[in-house]
Amino acid sequence: MNEKHVKIYTDGACSGNPGPGGWGAVMLYGRHRMELSGFKEKSTNNEMELMAAVKALEKLKEKCLVDLYSDSAYLINAFNHGWVENWKEHGWKRKKDPLKNRELWMALDSLNNYHNITWIKVKGHSNNAENNRCDELATSEISKNI
Repeated sequence: MNEKHVKIYTDGACSGNPGPGGWGAVMLYGRHRMELSGFKEKSTNNEMELMAAVKALEKLKEKCLVDLYSDSAYLINAFNHGWVENWKEHGWKRKKDPLKNRELWMALDSLNNYHNITWIKVKGHSNNAENNRCDELATSEISKNI
């Protein structure tokens, strides 16, 4: 099967933590480009990082090969270091405490099992133009909504 190869860049932002939050994503496929963003009145930075990835992956209409780039070590390490599998095995708990953002992690796990995703850590606020654009999208959602 020839799956489409999509690159997705994501970022989340929060004004205060918790506080008003925004997320942004850039999706690239061949010559096609799509930018997505959203806002939540009360959120955390981690929630917005996860939300960006969920919303972008949910836009895919068929099974794809995905390179997902994020400056969130929390998001990338959860998949690359097996944290998600561990949380799932323990009833979506972290040690004995309920896992924060459980619904988003469950959605990401499902999307990860459907698509063939490579989770790639990028340095935040550096010379990565697409990551910087995602940051602009996320922070502009906060600015226009508060």
